[in-house]
Amino acid sequence: MAERANSNMLFANFNQDFTCISVGTRKGYSITNCDPFGRVYTMNDGARGIVEMLFCTSLIALVGAADHPQSSPRKLQIVNTKRQSMICELLFPSSILAVKLNRKTLVIVLENEIYIYDISNMRLLHVIETTPNPEDNSYLAYPSPVPSPTSAVSTTSPPAASGSQSGDVLIFSTRTLSVANVIQAHKSPISFLSINSTGTLLATASDKGTVIRVWSIPGAEKLYQFRRGTREAKIYSINFNIVSTLLAVSSAHDTVHIFKLGPQKSSGPSQSGVSSPSSPSGSVDSRDVSAQGLDAGYDAFIEKKKNGSVSSSLRRRSLHLTKNITSSVGGYLPNTLTEMWEPSRDFAFLRLPSSGTRCIVALSGTLPQVMVISSDGYFYSYSIDLENGGECTLLKQHSLLDSNDELND
Repeated sequence: MAERANSNMLFANFNQDFTCISVGTRKGYSITNCDPFGRVYTMNDGARGIVEMLFCTSLIALVGAADHPQSSPRKLQIVNTKRQSMICELLFPSSILAVKLNRKTLVIVLENEIYIYDISNMRLLHVIETTPNPEDNSYLAYPSPVPSPTSAVSTTSPPAASGSQSGDVLIFSTRTLSVANVIQAHKSPISFLSINSTGTLLATASDKGTVIRVWSIPGAEKLYQFRRGTREAKIYSINFNIVSTLLAVSSAHDTVHIFKLGPQKSSGPSQSGVSSPSSPSGSVDSRDVSAQGLDAGYDAFIEKKKNGSVSSSLRRRSLHLTKNITSSVGGYLPNTLTEMWEPSRDFAFLRLPSSGTRCIVALSGTLPQVMVISSDGYFYSYSIDLENGGECTLLKQHSLLDSNDELND
């Protein structure tokens, strides 16, 4: 997380189950327990731009900071804090932008590449060439370098300029090392992606930041659509709670919105009609693309797009379905269907005590609380009414930096 008010904190993030916070500073890094709140580990061994934990284990992934010559942002170090030992050290061709871990996979994100490793032996499994802005879990989700050939918009709009991002998302299986599906998530470029703890749900936001959508993985069905606000805003973080019943979103408007996810319905013909009423052709076509050869990986998908074997038939089909739906709907929609078209508003919200800071939000797995890390070095805990929602109440505030860290250089 980029700092703003406090120039000493270079990074802060929650671990996978939101029980700990890892912090990188100009001097080193630290691990803090959320509840009860308290520092549990500190190491002053040089500037750290990325500090990622593997749940509550002693395994930590470390990356240096870009503006510190003795701490390279191209170098990844995996350390064991309990044994005070270095497990491995890897050097990459360009700066590391993000590191994501689960119990089986380690993902390293560079500007135009994603490296996938087996975390048990650090064996390189796969390299993906892509545009920036990924996120991962059992599946890796990242913005498609080009619009998918199933997009109905592409039949009337000019092709995207070279190097530009689309609003499509590729779902890549880290088990089979192949593209599992394509999601036409937004019309604008993707700005943030988040996968839940079980790897079954994906939340997406575009660079407009007004609407958050939730999709099934790997089926790519649109399950929920939420309205964050009417004004455009940069999204800073999106996180599901552990049981995937709530979704928390923080943005540049100094607010956090919490959305409620209803019970999951079983997949079937009836669900596809309900889950994505606003774009039925998109949800059908994305499943068809998966069935027509994405198992060979993204390169095969691009090759088929180039020679037109997939795109021409799917575009005709998508356009045909769109025309059929438009003619059948006419100027009338039943009330229940109209409500499904309209994005749902937030269930609960909170306002940050300070303005102009970036923040990461998470939901406690043990208490009815919303936790926030701000870029000025503070941890906030809010109570949330899980029955009625509404505005959350600030319970406590702690500094994540000790007194020496908080002093300006």
